[in-house]
Amino acid sequence: MARTAAAMHILVKTEKQAQELLKQLEKGSDFSLLAKKHSICPSKRRGGDLGEFRKGDMVASFEKAVFSADLLKPTGPVKTRIGFHIIKVLYRS
Repeated sequence: MARTAAAMHILVKTEKQAQELLKQLEKGSDFSLLAKKHSICPSKRRGGDLGEFRKGDMVASFEKAVFSADLLKPTGPVKTRIGFHIIKVLYRS
């Protein structure tokens, strides 16, 4: 079972905005560019890249999505107390 993962995300305030971004991604938009333009997380400077983290480092709903989503396929929206996330899991190990 995977204990670490690396992911990217786009954090926005509303579920509606997250749904709109997910539709753009499904049509082939670049994840990094959308993160830089729309995310409210400081990770937007790195195109939404969160780097590698361990199980237990993230809030439960975010972590559940990261450790169950298909690799390299944008998933979401995932609700946390800070907003709605579109997540792209790069790898798990």
